[in-house]
Amino acid sequence: MARPDLTVLAIPGFVGAMATELVWQRRHPPAPGEHRAGDYELHDTIASLAMGVGSLIAPFVTAPLLRRLAPGTGRWGTALLAVGAGAAVATTAADVLRTRREHGRLPEAGTVPGGVKDSGVAVRSRADALTRLTRGTAVAAVASAALASATLWTTQTSAARLSRHAPFEIRGRWVLPLAVLGWDAIYYWNHRLAHEVRRLWAVHVVHHSSERYNLSTALRQPVAEGVTMAVPYGLLALLGLPPRAIEDARALNLIYQFWIHTEAIRSIGWLERVLNTPSHHRAHHGSQRQYLDINHGSILIIWDKLFGTFEPEDEPVRYGLTRNIESFDLATIATHEWQDIARDVASAPTWSDRFGFLLRGPGWAYERRAELAAPEPVATPVAA
Repeated sequence: MARPDLTVLAIPGFVGAMATELVWQRRHPPAPGEHRAGDYELHDTIASLAMGVGSLIAPFVTAPLLRRLAPGTGRWGTALLAVGAGAAVATTAADVLRTRREHGRLPEAGTVPGGVKDSGVAVRSRADALTRLTRGTAVAAVASAALASATLWTTQTSAARLSRHAPFEIRGRWVLPLAVLGWDAIYYWNHRLAHEVRRLWAVHVVHHSSERYNLSTALRQPVAEGVTMAVPYGLLALLGLPPRAIEDARALNLIYQFWIHTEAIRSIGWLERVLNTPSHHRAHHGSQRQYLDINHGSILIIWDKLFGTFEPEDEPVRYGLTRNIESFDLATIATHEWQDIARDVASAPTWSDRFGFLLRGPGWAYERRAELAAPEPVATPVAA
């Protein structure tokens, strides 16, 4: 009989802790006229809890489908590669034809077609028609490449698979502590990459989408983790740690992160130097410039101090995103950044920009989007 997931066993504790936090808030109300972002708000709390339930259910639905889409595993994987290749060829051909029609010649040899801004107006010429055709094929090509790479990476780097290649197996009382420490180290880099790579941010942004900060926010988890690439936790199995210990480390990591999503605890004294705490994680959830992309640790904060991403909580934190979605709709919460990526890829004029919108940082993407949307400068005639 399979042992139940520790995170599932912890659910009653999560519920009890949220109830306790709510009682504390009612006994310590904010000053008249003061807004306290840590207080529970019905619609926000329902959205967070629903996303938490969805994150538990989604893998049972998506995992079998994604495994069948992995290249090399069957007809689905082959079909995915074929769709991506066909869409890439069609997009490139449309780029070449559009450039030739607009400029009266083919692009120079050795250059990548593109560079023409999409006006976004109704089709008025064949060039406009080619631009619109390119939108759909570009999105299909980039999406196919992203999905194929993610499924292949996931299947090839699982703990079960990599454990077969481990030169030895670690046993004894230190197995779980080593697994927890190893998971924590890898988690730091994956969490950091989730803020620095847009395809990873599109998944992780779900957790940052709330403008509230309480224990229910900890449960606002993504449902699409299977379509991203990350530093594989299976590396721990390759180093000799048994998969069962790795799974327990994952659960303990998640359980620890629950309690740091609160405003009720301001400081835990000298342990703030070593552990990730509510204070450190409040700063991580801040949308002010000084709080962006900092404090990525899970249990330990020492990784941030070692690699230069630590920032203490100084001024009051403003939670949420730099551009808040202003919605409690679950589909919007789960997919809004993916929709933005698709629109950006569709409007991008070159392959460099198309994959940049997927693989570069969110900040770069927002700046590049503004550049592409800016009108072309009009030349001013010079008086004789």
